[in-house]
Amino acid sequence: MPRFYARRPFGLAAAATALISAATLFNAPTASAALPTPVSGATARSYLATLTVAAENRTGYNRDLFPHWITQSGTCNTREVVLKRDGTNVQQDSSCAATSGSWYSPYDGATWTAASDLDIDHLVPLAEAWDSGAGSWTTSRRQSFANDLTRPQLIAVTDNVNQAKGDQDPATWMPSRSDYRCTYVRAWVQVKYYYGLSVDPAEKSALQNHLASC
Repeated sequence: MPRFYARRPFGLAAAATALISAATLFNAPTASAALPTPVSGATARSYLATLTVAAENRTGYNRDLFPHWITQSGTCNTREVVLKRDGTNVQQDSSCAATSGSWYSPYDGATWTAASDLDIDHLVPLAEAWDSGAGSWTTSRRQSFANDLTRPQLIAVTDNVNQAKGDQDPATWMPSRSDYRCTYVRAWVQVKYYYGLSVDPAEKSALQNHLASC
């Protein structure tokens, strides 16, 4: 059963509306994030075996070195495109902002009905990418990485879950939903492989352990 949350205080009328909306959602199909399908477990294991193992180096990192949420088409930026892709019955206004819909966060199993409760997670965090090779990239390549809609790199998830994840790799952070972990590590390895990023020893060991059961 999906979990539904309300974070902000409501007046009486708003509370009644929220209850009706929640009842409707419980009877509706569960929204599910549409992360591009990662490679198979076998392919991820073969990719992982080829990745360079190296210590990480954060010297010089600045999030602004990865231009993100660029315009994708019309008035829609990357965040808005992912919110539309990953939600159900998403309605957008003339500036492309999501005004209604529902979103299922596969990391923690929560369902939200306000776009403000969602972050767009860089599955391989920007700082992690910098640590493992992106520091030597051009700004253009870092922009492509930060806005990649083709690889399984961007996904709408509960905001405070994403914030708790921060820049951690699978050695220290994994989704709380154990049945999503295989998808998560397959996606992680695919992104690192595509962009030629390294892994540190603890990260590689954690990935090997999780992929063994995928």
